[in-house]
Formats: sequence, C-alpha cells, structure tokens
Amino acid sequence: MTKNERTLAVVLRLAGLLALTAIFPAVMPFRWMVTIHAWLDLGELPDVPITHYLTRSLSMMYAVHGALVVYVSTDVRRFMPVIRFLVVVSILFGIGMLVLDCMVGLPLAWIIGEGPFIVALGVLLLWLSRPGLAPTE
Repeated sequence: MTKNERTLAVVLRLAGLLALTAIFPAVMPFRWMVTIHAWLDLGELPDVPITHYLTRSLSMMYAVHGALVVYVSTDVRRFMPVIRFLVVVSILFGIGMLVLDCMVGLPLAWIIGEGPFIVALGVLLLWLSRPGLAPTE
C-alpha cells in the first residue's frame, strides 16, 4: 500500500467513524432531542410521528453511510471506484446541505459546520483518490 493509499484509508476511516456516531441520536430518548433542540435555540421540537421518523431515520442513514465508508477504507485499492463515486456524491450532498441549511434558516455555526465541512472533506478525499499517483512508500 502506498503512503497516499494509507492516508486515504485513515481519512476515510475517521470520516466513517464520525458518521457512525449518528447512531446515538437514532436511539436517544426524544426528551434529549427536545433539550438539545432548545439549547440550540431552534424553537420547539414538535412531538409528532413525522419528527420522530425523520430525526431517527436520517441518523440511521448517516450511520449506514459511515459503516460503508469504514468498510471501503479497509481496501482502498480494491474499492477505489466506489470511493470515487462516494466522494463525488458527498461533495454534491455537502453543497445541497449548505443550500438547505441557508433556506431553512439554521444558525450560522450550523451552516458553516455542516455543508462546507462535508464539501471540504470530499475535496480532500477526491485529491487523495485521484488517479495516476506515483506509488511511494
């Protein structure tokens, strides 16, 4: 494995583990979500089925994505086509999240911390997964 492939694997693994932490909100008590929501000054979190469904299913999707990213990090050479696909999709997702966060009026710290972070991570992974790198040990 080249130095660049090792770096790619480490960054993928860290990103995947970070996304896997989303499993916690998927199972946390709803009253905790209400407390966090209020602490973020986002108003009242409605205690209705769609809120429960969307918050938990989105968290589970992030966790599933994290598991996939950790998995492909175990053999970056073999999974390179999948990694490149995931990277492009992630960059587009980050742009979409930035637009969405602005449209719905989330706090500035949230806006800056989500979409741009996802895009920056995607760009780093795109650079690390670029074809034609000279193998170095």
